[in-house]
Amino acid sequence: MIPRQDPAPHATFPDAAYLVLSSRLIPDLDGGFTLATLARARQMADAGVAGGAGPLLLTVDPGSPADHARHRAIFAERGLVRHPERMRNLFDEAADPDGGAAAWLREAAVARGTDADAAAPVDAPEYRAITGADGAPVIGLPVIACDPDWHTSTAAVRVHGRNGSVVGTLAGFGALYRAWLDHVVAGERAIAPSGPRPVVVVCESRQLGELLVPWSDPGARIVHAIHTIHLEPPYTPDAPINALWSRWFAVADRFDAILWPTEAQRSDVARRFGDAPGSVVAPHGVEIPATAIPAPGSTGHAGRVVMLNRLAPGKRVDHAIRAFADVRAAVPHATLDVYGEGAEHAALERLIDGLGLAGVVRLRGRTDDPVGILAQAAVFLSTSAYEGQGLALAEALATGCPVVSYDAPYGPRELLARGGGVLVPDGDEHALAETLIGVLRDAALRDRLSAEAVPSARAVDPAHAAAALAAACALALAHPARRLPG
Repeated sequence: MIPRQDPAPHATFPDAAYLVLSSRLIPDLDGGFTLATLARARQMADAGVAGGAGPLLLTVDPGSPADHARHRAIFAERGLVRHPERMRNLFDEAADPDGGAAAWLREAAVARGTDADAAAPVDAPEYRAITGADGAPVIGLPVIACDPDWHTSTAAVRVHGRNGSVVGTLAGFGALYRAWLDHVVAGERAIAPSGPRPVVVVCESRQLGELLVPWSDPGARIVHAIHTIHLEPPYTPDAPINALWSRWFAVADRFDAILWPTEAQRSDVARRFGDAPGSVVAPHGVEIPATAIPAPGSTGHAGRVVMLNRLAPGKRVDHAIRAFADVRAAVPHATLDVYGEGAEHAALERLIDGLGLAGVVRLRGRTDDPVGILAQAAVFLSTSAYEGQGLALAEALATGCPVVSYDAPYGPRELLARGGGVLVPDGDEHALAETLIGVLRDAALRDRLSAEAVPSARAVDPAHAAAALAAACALALAHPARRLPG
């Protein structure tokens, strides 16, 4: 039975200036994080934010202006960014054309001490110089080596004047990022035709979110997006918390809204830590191709199984390879194509060779055409130990490709709740092989799963994702900024 289709919701964003803030946005880096962040900006544009131009896309990685221009061009060429001119980077804007730091940066450094958490910063033992077009220093970034919490350091960020001398300092990376946001927000407010508007910052990066809590702008609201799991193995609700999340949970109630990609993760966090104000479920939207829902019997090559993921330990591609030894014995025409790159490539090649599966299991590398690959597949396979939501799995459903997936947190169970695939007990390689064999042998089952897939994907299509985000933004704007004293 094909699942009932709910009417598509309509996203109405409150009147505000919208910024999407990410640590970095670099082509073919950070897996689904980059794609999900760019998709959110496109969905906001489609919903009419900034007259259809969409939010500003802000990054703080200290690459060169040439690097960032190249990244924007690649994103535009791939159709991932509609308005590349709205992508801005802190370090691209830090230099004054006449030399030294830009005026906003010099003013922030000289005025240090007005920031809520500013203490007298201490010089670091080593500095990385960020230079302007003339090669002269603009910013000196403290080098905090071998410390996963480097971003929280208040070691002095040096700001240079036109003659190269240090004109002031900022108390760490957080003060630097907030100074730039003050500059960006002032510019957005200055162009508002009807006077200053509130500002909504959709923060995509956990490390940046922690550093925004001291931001003193009362007109700004912070909507914090979640992309990944907060747990360590075995990823059960009571498993140890990833150390990088501990500090974040301590300040979670100071964000104006939190976007959890799945209800399961939101509920697990609420049971363990309490339900932070503004916690909502807002999925990462996945577009449904115009060619979705193939005709019965046309679900790709009958024996072709595909995976789309990084070659990283958490993706457990080794489980798929070992299971495929049994699959191939039972379904002689079956093949497994794995698309993605990563550190596990050599080890997985050795496993393939050791099991005699060369030419049967193939590591294909990166692809720019996931939709085309899924359209030619009989089954999409996921063996991940954990997900934030499972973007590739959602893409498979949106393409009408049947899914076989481990029942891992978070994402697969919710995405397949209306059909479109088969869940396998998490980590059970024997059950994985048996399920794949059953699906590959049963054309009628594949046709049914394919027919269910696209209606199931509509729960996380762009319309639903944008509507959930718009509702979260309205919630955030309905009260004073939570991070500021009442």
